[in-house]
Amino acid sequence: MNPIWVVARKEISSFFDSLVAYVFLIVFLLICGIFTWLYGLFVQDIFIRGQADLMAFFINGALPAIGLFIPSITMGMIAKEWKSGTIELLLTKSLSNYQLVIGKYLACLLLIVAALVFTIPYIVTISQIGDLDLGRTLSGYFGLLLISSAYISLGLFASSLTEDQVVAFVISLVLGICFFLLFSVLASNLQGIGSEFFDFASFFSHYEPMVRGVIDTKDVIFFLSITFLGLLLTINQISKRR
Repeated sequence: MNPIWVVARKEISSFFDSLVAYVFLIVFLLICGIFTWLYGLFVQDIFIRGQADLMAFFINGALPAIGLFIPSITMGMIAKEWKSGTIELLLTKSLSNYQLVIGKYLACLLLIVAALVFTIPYIVTISQIGDLDLGRTLSGYFGLLLISSAYISLGLFASSLTEDQVVAFVISLVLGICFFLLFSVLASNLQGIGSEFFDFASFFSHYEPMVRGVIDTKDVIFFLSITFLGLLLTINQISKRR
C-alpha cells in the first residue's frame, strides 16, 4: 500500500477513534448553522437577504468555522510526533519526509471534506425556497476546498515548528487571522502598491469571486501555490530538525 495513504489512514483512524472528529463535526455544523441561518457577519443572513443562495453559508458560516478549526486539527500533526519521539521511528520505516507530510495533509483535508458533505442539506433546503444556482454553489464549495487546502498546509508548517501543540495552534491561528482578515483590512485602508500587495496576499480576495460563481485561474493558482509552499516549508523543517 502507498505509504502516503498508510499515514493518511492512520491519522483518520486516530480522529475517529477519539472524540476529535465527532466534536469537530458537531461544532463545525453548529457554527455554520448559526452564522448561516441566524446571524450575518459580512453579509446579511438568508432570511433578511431574501435570496435563494448560499452566500451567507460560504462567508458567514463556513469561512469562520474553517478558520477556527483547521488549527485545531493540524496543531498536533507534527508537534505530537516531535514531543513523543515517534517521528524518528516513522522516518526510519522507509517513509520519506514528503510522504509523511502529504499523508497528514490528506487526512486533514478529508476531514474537512467530510464536514462539508454534512452541509449538503443546506443545498436541499435552499433549493426548496427558490431557484438555487447550482453552478455558483459548486464554485463556492470548490473555493472552500482550495482555501482549506492552503490553510491546512500553513497549519502543518506551524505544527512542525514546535513540540507544543498549544503554541502550534496559536501560530496557525495568527497566520489565519493575517491571511483571512488582516490583509483584507490593510488592503482596504492603504493605497497604491501596498494596497495591491495585501489584496493579492488576502485569502478572501481570491475566495470571494468563487463564492459569486467566478473561477479565475489566478485564484486557483494562488491557493495551490500557498498549499505547495506550506507543505514544502513543513518538509524542509522536518529535514532540518532530523
